[in-house]
Amino acid sequence: MEDKKISEQESLLLIQEMIGKAKSHFHESGGSSILWGSVIGTCGLVSYFQEEFRFSIGFDIWILTLVAILPGIWINIRASKRRSVKTYAQSATDVVWNVFGISIVCLVLYGNIVPSASQHLFSSDNIELLQRNTLTGEIKNYRPSALSLSSIFLIIYAFPTLATGWITGFKPMTIGSIICYAFFVMSLFTPFKYDMLLSGFAGIGNWLIPGLILNSRYRKVKSAHV
Repeated sequence: MEDKKISEQESLLLIQEMIGKAKSHFHESGGSSILWGSVIGTCGLVSYFQEEFRFSIGFDIWILTLVAILPGIWINIRASKRRSVKTYAQSATDVVWNVFGISIVCLVLYGNIVPSASQHLFSSDNIELLQRNTLTGEIKNYRPSALSLSSIFLIIYAFPTLATGWITGFKPMTIGSIICYAFFVMSLFTPFKYDMLLSGFAGIGNWLIPGLILNSRYRKVKSAHV
């Protein structure tokens, strides 16, 4: 009986230790969230200011979303190496953020390729699209574009945050995703310029702020287990 009691205590201690280690590595310390929050927040705000004040930085700022894929992969690899315990929730959130990164790349490619490809297809069928200014009567060529693509991006932005918030019970991410969905509804009624502003705010509220909160908690837990 005494041996059995000691065995139960050891098992309990082992379980507690595993739970503690798992908590200390909760979703990569918020690294993915901070990365994407910084990138999307910057891209959205810079795009808005370019539209508002009529200037150009010389390249498409949203290219940074493609560049962010590499550090995103590095963050995941680094986090995986330092984990001694990997829970089902962590595995699920890893998959969610990897799928999100792939989806962002696909949407960026879609937004950049479809207009030119559509124009080429119209030209091959001897179709020319024109647009007329109803105020001045000026007529010029119309370049096809994906309508309200920025609204679609807002839906994609909310996806990994809401999934992570629900899987882990981390309320700041759940709240951030709800705000992002609210921005999506607003974007249905706003012009492109303000869509970019909403995208910038979405990056900050949906990812950056929850990521910083998560990182702060991670550091506290990590220091407590040292």
